Amino acid sequence: MASHPVDPRQPGAAYLSFWRERHLCTLTTLRPDGSPHVVPVGVTYDPEAGLARVITDKDSRKVAHVLAAGPDGARVAVCQVDGARWATLEGRARVSTDPARVAEAVRRYAERYERVPSPKPSRVAIEIELTAAMGRA
Repeated sequence: MASHPVDPRQPGAAYLSFWRERHLCTLTTLRPDGSPHVVPVGVTYDPEAGLARVITDKDSRKVAHVLAAGPDGARVAVCQVDGARWATLEGRARVSTDPARVAEAVRRYAERYERVPSPKPSRVAIEIELTAAMGRA
């Protein structure tokens, strides 16, 4: 079993396999007062690109928190758990409205969660440039 820390660009096979299973995850962003805002999300993990991706609505609180951090991005964490197995990815999040980047995030979501989300003109992608990973997969 993988244990923390994990290289987010070169995870072990068990860690990567765990991120390919269908699991609900959480995204933690910080509110303006510094308190954590934790919400359920679908997350995809792309170690080759060093990214985790979340698709969401541009008017969501999580997007507002990321945007409020400025151009350097917001420090965030995504996590999933299944019994004794768990995995966390950390990094700097930025919001992308680029249609190609949003489409790639949707494609990866559909692959992992085995369903294509309905079209949504207000959809954006939160892209997390990974700086750390940990877990027990």
